Parts: sequence; structure tokens; C-alpha cells
Amino acid sequence: MIGFIGHREIAKREKADLRIAIDTGGTFTDCVCLADGQLRVLKLFSTPADPSLAVLDGLRQMGAGEGLNVRHGTTVGTNAMLERTGAQVAFVTTAGFEDTIAIGRQTRARLYDWFQPVPVSLVPKKLRFGVNERVSAEGEALRTPSEEDLAALVKAVRASGAEAVAISLLFSFANPAAERRVEAALLELGIPVSASHRILPEFREYERASTTVVNAYLAPKMGSYLTNLENRIAAQHKGGRMDVMQSSGGIVPARLAAREPVRTVLSGPAGGVVGACQMARWAAFDRIIGFDMGGTSTDVFLADAAAGGAERTRESVVAGVPIGVPMLDIHTAGAGGGSIARFDAGGMLKVGPESAGADPGPICFGRGTLPTVTDANLLLGRMDSASFLAGGVKLDRDRAEMLMSKRKGALATVEEFADGILRVVETEMEKAIRVISVERGHDPRSFTLVAFGGGGPLHACALARALRIPRVLVPILPGALSAVGILLADVVRDYSRTVMLGGDAIGALGKDFAELEKMGAEEFAAEGLKGTAQHTLDLRYRRQGYELNVEYDPQVPARSIVAFHRLHAQRYGFSDAERPIEIVNLRLRMTAEGEPYVPRRHELVAGDGSAAFYAEREVFFERRFRPTRFYQREKLTPGDRIAGPAMITEYTAATLLPPGASALVDGFGNLVIDVGGEVRA
Repeated sequence: MIGFIGHREIAKREKADLRIAIDTGGTFTDCVCLADGQLRVLKLFSTPADPSLAVLDGLRQMGAGEGLNVRHGTTVGTNAMLERTGAQVAFVTTAGFEDTIAIGRQTRARLYDWFQPVPVSLVPKKLRFGVNERVSAEGEALRTPSEEDLAALVKAVRASGAEAVAISLLFSFANPAAERRVEAALLELGIPVSASHRILPEFREYERASTTVVNAYLAPKMGSYLTNLENRIAAQHKGGRMDVMQSSGGIVPARLAAREPVRTVLSGPAGGVVGACQMARWAAFDRIIGFDMGGTSTDVFLADAAAGGAERTRESVVAGVPIGVPMLDIHTAGAGGGSIARFDAGGMLKVGPESAGADPGPICFGRGTLPTVTDANLLLGRMDSASFLAGGVKLDRDRAEMLMSKRKGALATVEEFADGILRVVETEMEKAIRVISVERGHDPRSFTLVAFGGGGPLHACALARALRIPRVLVPILPGALSAVGILLADVVRDYSRTVMLGGDAIGALGKDFAELEKMGAEEFAAEGLKGTAQHTLDLRYRRQGYELNVEYDPQVPARSIVAFHRLHAQRYGFSDAERPIEIVNLRLRMTAEGEPYVPRRHELVAGDGSAAFYAEREVFFERRFRPTRFYQREKLTPGDRIAGPAMITEYTAATLLPPGASALVDGFGNLVIDVGGEVRA
């Protein structure tokens, strides 16, 4: 079976050439390694003031030796965006277009809210600069900046006090020559310079500029963090190196992530997608909805193996700022274990998006004073202090009950308050799942809900019943699955090029793709890797303003056209095979597979889990407490079947089986749950 190493056992390990994946979350930092054919896990509290402290402490506790390879999922970039603590960025563009970065698009996040504030640009007006150049839409150089123009620009940017520079000239995706000259001139300043022809060589000037600005905004902080951490790892573990998880689900060297941090803003959640898809694939579930509930937020995604796996997007908005680089399509809701509950001015109960995080944390952790989802679960009997982090953190139920009773408002009992908190937070998570399923033409009833994160398995059955999803999969090590995904992820690079061709050119794309492949092959060769190429196209009907991405087969190019019509009908409810098609972007994904690992599959032997049973306690279900059996997951064996009401506890999480649900332990140690029952009243 797949297990974990306890704190003391980890400290005794001395392992050379060890690969350790570390996912830094808002509350916990998860460390996972593969040793002796088993995945081993350690959880410890995050250190928000300096995330590297928890990383280095985790490596120490896991007994890492020389030749260490650390794979890191980081929230440094995400937090900088959310907290607006990035660099002062100078924005350089074609003269006359300096304010496009603030004007943005005409779309409104809340269409009928006339009082919504104007979004604040990451670049204040005093840091926007124009350069005298012009390139036509076809790539012809119409005006070239002079040496005097460039010298004046460098002087102005230096005087502005900018800490980083973002360059996005109007048509640099068609002809980057002028942008390269501007970049070379500004590099003399000795500060990070981000150029759009390197970050995102695609049309749509606002999205390209916004993505380049975000890269520059994060570069100083991310560059400093990653460089310092990698140096400390190398110093403490001779020959050690560090790679970083991208938002697209692939690994890149730390030096590249430091140079292009915009590709890492959803680093941790992307690891969860990779881990969940891999676990589901081994368990023979092809269509899944991922449900990752952590301490601060809940991330959901949809993956269909027949359609290429997890969905990806190039139209993400992070902290209100558009980002155009490839990302796994993850929808986030501000609902996590640390989400704070409160009553608004009208007496309505609200939960999140504010979170207690790691410091001070939930009330029951001993320092927090505001009620959270974790406190509500504890009061309703849905958490076991003895099994929480193997007893490493004691949960103070009495303190939680005392402080929550003071904040329950007009509700009669603290249990009613706690139940209300869970109902509200589950409704928010249900909405998030509907966004990535029902609202995109997918019937959730035909999917399996894969629940992970520290809180996912606690709420999975309630959500599945609400959405009429018949089955839940709780993989092994659910509370550290993002770190598992980072450990198992492939090395990936994404390349793109805007071409703007008619559909009749579908068979003449070989030269353009060959140039992208050459670029990818050279970068992989520099790292001693050999990658395989995946080709895709962004297609649209002529005169449309949006595209759909489909696979491209160089041997049978016309298949892309057929796939586009089919996908358009699924996504938007119609298609028109007679309407002309436009080829907008070429995309190439280069992949080098990670270290191969396939867990051993055990034979199923029918059992009732009695060897894992350790207590019977009262747990709150459907407005009242009911006797509930508690089981230790580590002692369950393949073939065991458990009927609800039951709690299955483990080191990284706990799984709740309501009355009417049942769980089977499969050959890999996963819990496959038949949710049964009716939608919760």
C-alpha cells in the first residue's frame, strides 16, 4: 500500500539523488517524495512571511541528502498579485498607445452594477512610455526608432524609478525587430526587462501587454525568491537543483521560472490537476471533475480523457488582471477550511473569501478568534484530533465552541451556526463546479468527482448529491495530492505564433510548425532532454472575436476543421460547416516525460474494514447527531467496503460518508464512493 513517513522516521532518512516535491499553500506546506516504491508525505505549517523557511524545514525533516532535486509549487506570484506587492513597472509601447494598458476592454465584470470601481492598472500613468515606431499588421516596418529615441527612452525610464520594464509594441508579434532593439537598449538599466515577443507573441494588444506587464510586475520578487531558495538548496545539499511547476501543468527550471514568472501564478493548483488526472487514469476513470478544497480556497476543474484530458485556457484573469499564457482551466472559489464566517449588515450568514490562513488560523488551532469552516467541522464531530496530522496538531474543541457561541447571532445553538456555515460554503463550491460543467455544456452526472485537498473529502458526498454525481473518488494522500502531481509532472514548454490565415491553408502550416519545433528542440537539448511535440490550432469562423483550440494532425490536417465544428456545437449550441474558417494561432507543446512511476495494484479481498475500526462517535448529519463509525485509512486493505455513516481518517485529510453512502477500497488504495441517498434538504 502507499503510505507516509512520520516525522521521526523521516528525520532518520539519508537519501542521495532524492526527488522531493513541495507545494506551498496558504495554510500548509506539503512535501512528497518517492522512496522504495512508495510515496511519502510530510505536512507542516506554511510560513507566509517567508515561504522558503517551510520549504527548507521540510527538506531537513525529510532527510534530504546530496544530489537533491526539488520540485516546487509556489504561491509567491499569486500572493503578490492578490496583495498588489509586485514591482513598480514601466510600460513601453508604440507612441500614442500608452494608455491601452489602463483602458483595457469594454467588458464589465458586473454588467448592471453602475457603482463598481474602475479597475486599477498595475502601471500608473507616470510609468507609461511611448516609442516612435510603427509596424503594419502584416509585419512591414513603417517607422523605426532612432538611436536618439532609444537614448531618450532609457533616460526617462531610469528617472522614473521603475523596478522592472514591460515592452509591448503594437505589432511586435508580426515583426519583433523594433521590440528587440528597445529591449537591448533598456537592458542597460540593470533591471528585469520583459518583452512581449518572448512572453506572448500573439495578436490582441491588450491581453499581450497585460501578460507582459504581469511578468515584469512579478519578476523582481519571484526572481529573488527562486534564486535565493535554489542557492540555499544547492549550498545545503551538494549538487541540489530546483524546478518549478507552471500553471500549464508542466515543470520548468527555476531560472526560467524566475525569468518568466507569469507562467507560475497557478503553480500549486496545477499540481493538483496533474495529480488528480493521473490517479483517476490509474483507477480507470476517464471523465472527472476535480474538487480541491484547501485552507484558503477551493479549486475545481474538468477533465475528459477522450477530449485530451484537463481543459486548458489562454484567457485567465488573476486578481482582476488578464493573463494570456497557457494555463490549466481552473476555477477558484474563496471557500476553504480557513474561510471566515460572519453575518452581514442584513443578518445573512456569509463565508469567505477572507481566510484565517496559517496565521492566526482557525480558532481550534489555538490562535485564531474568528469562526471558520474547520471550526464548524470540528464542532459537528467531523474531525478527529488524534489523527489530524498524526496528532502533530491538537484541535481545541472547547475553545472553538466558546468563541463560536459568541458569534452565532440569532441562531439558537452553536451547532446550528456550524451547520449553517457548512451549508453556505458547500453552496459556493457547488456553484463553482456548475461553472466548469453545466455552464459549458457538460452533464456532471456522467463524471466522477475526484475529491482532494485537506477538506475536499469531507464535503465531497454532499456536493455529489447536490449535483447528482453518482460517484466520488478519494485518491491516496488526498491532502497532499498537489505535491504528488508536481512530483509526477512532465517537463513542458509551450510555444505559439499568430498567423491569421484562411481555412484553405490548413495543409500548408508545416514550415511555421517546423520553426516552433526547432526552437523547442534546442531549448530541451540545452537541458539534456528530448521532447515530443503536440500540435494544436486556434480556429474561428471568419469575423468572430473568439477562438477554439483543436488538435492538429500534420498527416491529416482536415481533421482539425471537423473537430472545430464539433467543438463549436458543443460549446455554443450551433455550428456552420459552410461558413469560412480562419486559422488564428499555431501552438506547440513540447513534453519530456517525468520519472516513470506506476503504483502496484493489489488484488481485492472482500472485507468490512473491521481491522481499521477504532471508535464510534456522534457526528452531525441532517440536523441531528448520529452514531458514526471511525476508521483508520492506513489499516484498510483493497476490497474493504464501508457503509455510512462513517468517517475515514488519515494523516493528510478525512473522508465523510453520510448515511446511505458506501466506500470501496480499490487495488491502489483509493476510496471509490457510491454516494447514494438524496440531495441534502
